[in-house]
Amino acid sequence: MTATVQSPSPTGQPAPIADATSPWKAFVRTTGTIWSNGKARIGVIVLALFILVAIFAPLLAPFNASDNSFERSLDSTPQHWLGTTAAGEDVLSQLIWGSQVSILVGLVAGGLSTIIAVLIGLSWGYSRGFVGDVVGFIVNLFLVIPSLPLMIVIAAYFSGGGIGIIIVVLVITGWAWGARVLRSQTQSLRSRDFITAAVFSGDRPFRIVVSEILPNMTSLIVGSFFGAATASILAEAGLSFLGLGDTSIVSWGTMLYWAQNSNALLTGQWFLLFAPGLCIALLATSLTLINFGVDGISNPRLREQKQPQRSAR
Repeated sequence: MTATVQSPSPTGQPAPIADATSPWKAFVRTTGTIWSNGKARIGVIVLALFILVAIFAPLLAPFNASDNSFERSLDSTPQHWLGTTAAGEDVLSQLIWGSQVSILVGLVAGGLSTIIAVLIGLSWGYSRGFVGDVVGFIVNLFLVIPSLPLMIVIAAYFSGGGIGIIIVVLVITGWAWGARVLRSQTQSLRSRDFITAAVFSGDRPFRIVVSEILPNMTSLIVGSFFGAATASILAEAGLSFLGLGDTSIVSWGTMLYWAQNSNALLTGQWFLLFAPGLCIALLATSLTLINFGVDGISNPRLREQKQPQRSAR
């Protein structure tokens, strides 16, 4: 049982209900809604460029990211467009290879945080009694604890564990807010007529949550994922900049860390900080812009669709 809404057509007759049974049609409709938003379109293009750069990094990078056989602290030259680091590494190559780690952390940590938020948020919003109170206490506990100090403490304790530890730290500290939002929406949907009808028809709570409530929260879940991915990218860069990440790998955050250690600003090599910082900002901004299109899925008033103007007769 699903909720459907009929909107009147311009002729006064009810418009036919769209066939929402096909996942492909739903995907095409969702993609079209996001693409129709100008801000989201820019975000999709920028994100696609970063993903392509990360995938084809071995072909695009002129040198290996860890090759330190070049002259140290060079400015821009025809061979090294962005110069070299204090250790003799090509900055452009590190910038291209570093996109892999930053995008991987954002997608994996954002995806895992969203999955945990969905599982806890939906179960917390639908259940009542003692179980709901216990889950609510745990979620509120994670929301009250400042996330940045918690990330620093956990990352410092498990220092040297590699990129996997950073992802675990980001997931532990990044799921609570999404669970809170999804819980509120679940409670709102629980009081709807189609949920009441499903309960009286004898449907089990698991089927109601999965088949009735979850499909009506798609846009909210997608938006939660982009928000979690954005926060994960920025948090990974911050932890790596503080030296709490794996400094042996090349990422935009570790590039900032080594540039700060070599006093890049004092030596006039400002691009060592500017280049990775700009990439981090652009990647986070692209995900934020896509969220504008995701909001348009659940709220048609936010869609930037140009309506044809009729000429007055």
